[in-house]
Amino acid sequence: MTSAKICGLSTPETVAAAIDGGAAFVGFVFFPKSPRNIPPDAAFRLARPARARGIKIVAVTVDPDDALVDRIMAELKPDLIQLHGAETPSRTVQISTRSGAGIIKALPVSEAADLTAAWGYEPFVDHMMFDARPPNGADLPGGSGATFDWTILAGHTFPRPHFLAGGLDPWNVAQAVAQSGAPLVDVSSGVERGPGVKDPTLISAFLGAVARI
Repeated sequence: MTSAKICGLSTPETVAAAIDGGAAFVGFVFFPKSPRNIPPDAAFRLARPARARGIKIVAVTVDPDDALVDRIMAELKPDLIQLHGAETPSRTVQISTRSGAGIIKALPVSEAADLTAAWGYEPFVDHMMFDARPPNGADLPGGSGATFDWTILAGHTFPRPHFLAGGLDPWNVAQAVAQSGAPLVDVSSGVERGPGVKDPTLISAFLGAVARI
């Protein structure tokens, strides 16, 4: 069974669509350069109905400093912190220890050799996330709609369930899972009608496609 994370939520309507569609994770972004950036206290209010349904709450960060980690934990109290920057394994351990939250570590992928970096993080995280490497000069490490060759992941097993991310949408997620074998999928721009503007209908369609896998 494949489970899904809807990332970059910012309105009650889109959170409701994620809940009703059966999302296992909902993500809120804390990165000023992102069009999906919101304050942690706003995320807390948005997350309340998802938390009540047992859905995992994810705080998405990019190279967060200790002050941001502390603020997120105080104001949102997420189940997991997603590290989507250049965090090293040692920094990952520091954040895990400081926060007490679970960790999702995202890695950029463009070729099979990129997967080897995962083994430096695996002992310290709950989930790895394999995302498309952003174009050179990109301001954002993810959420660009870029994809990578999903077959790179085929046949690879990891100690904990891993996420596939990067350019997924309601029309390609079934193929992506079939080719990669990923047990978890993450979507952001693929359910938007504009940068940072999530569409409840697309969220429902994506989760419906995942449910049929």
